[in-house]
Parts: sequence; structure tokens; C-alpha cells
Amino acid sequence: MEEVVVKADRRTVVGKQVSALRRAGKLPAVLYGRHIDPMPISLDLKESTRILDRLSPSALILIKMDGEQHYALVRDKQRNPLLGSLRHVDFLAVSLTEKVRSSVSIQLTGESPAVEELSGILVLNIEELEVEALPRDLPERIVVDISGLKEIGDTIFVREISLPAGIEVLSDPDEAVVLVTQPVIEEEIEKEEVEEGEAEPEVIEKGRREEEEE
Repeated sequence: MEEVVVKADRRTVVGKQVSALRRAGKLPAVLYGRHIDPMPISLDLKESTRILDRLSPSALILIKMDGEQHYALVRDKQRNPLLGSLRHVDFLAVSLTEKVRSSVSIQLTGESPAVEELSGILVLNIEELEVEALPRDLPERIVVDISGLKEIGDTIFVREISLPAGIEVLSDPDEAVVLVTQPVIEEEIEKEEVEEGEAEPEVIEKGRREEEEE
């Protein structure tokens, strides 16, 4: 996989003054880790957004800054709640020789016979797995083949997912990743709606009686 490089500068502006930094087209961030002190940095907002928005949570990034370079993982991205634009990023500096923990996104592939032929409902129970590995060994995503889900109720558990050597799964092995459930029958939905509709007058009538008694 091609190495992802992000250019950064050391940042002295902190606190409320960071707003001026954002107006100047910069993205405030912080770089921290076991072997370095927390370091305020800034990146070009447009360029870093283009790079970071397409990366998975487990993607390894090379941050180049003032003659230094640090490998890192994105640990947190704060966004503007209205515009969705990046406001701040936390980078975890890592050593290429030390294992790290990271969340890896799950991607489904294939077609389930239970869905195609039996009209089952495919349910993705978890969207990512927690794993531990050397930074360069972290997969960009974990691909799960659902073509083996042939009957209603068939399930793929965490323990059944095969990963390359050197990657340890930390998620609960007995947790369901994806499963096929029974399709909802329209008659059942109509019955539930009728029952709910019949229950409402009873509640209202009960409330009227209580008011009269008071």
C-alpha cells in the first residue's frame, strides 16, 4: 500500500487564538505517544482533509514536520457540527517495532443465498473489530464473505474470521459480526398496528376516570 504522507508545522497558537488559525486555512492538531511529549501541530486544512477523509481508522500515516518525521494513527477527528468540516485531529505517534491496538472497519463481500432466495434480512451487528498488530501489519479493512449465509439464522462470529499472521483480534470471539434474520411479514406489522390502535382509547379512558375521581 502506498505510504500516506501529511505535512505539518509545529504550532505555538493555542486556546481561543486557534480560531484565527482556522480562518487562515489551517487545521489544528496534536501529536502524542509513548515516546514523545504531546506536540501541538497544524496542517493545511484543504490538503489534510482530502487525505484524511479517505483513510480508514487503521491507516498508517507519515507526518513530516521541520526535518522530523513521525509515523502515526488517527485517534480522533473533531468536526464542525453544522458544516461537517474538520476542526481538530488527534494523532497517536507509533513505533514500527511495537504492536498497537486499533479498530479496523469491516467490509462485506459476496451475496447471501438466505437473503437472495429466502428474503432474509442481513444484519451487520458490528462495523469494526479491535485488533493488535505492528503498525505496518494493520489491515486497511477486514473483508467478510457472506456467501456462506444460506439459511435464516445463519451467523458469522468474530472467532470465524480469518486474518493474516501477526494480527490478534481483541474483540469478543463469541460476538456476532453479521447474521440473517427472519423477514418481517406484512400481516404481522398490520396486527401490531391494530393492537396499538386498540390500546390507545383504553389509556385515554383510564385517564378520564382518574380525573373524574379527583
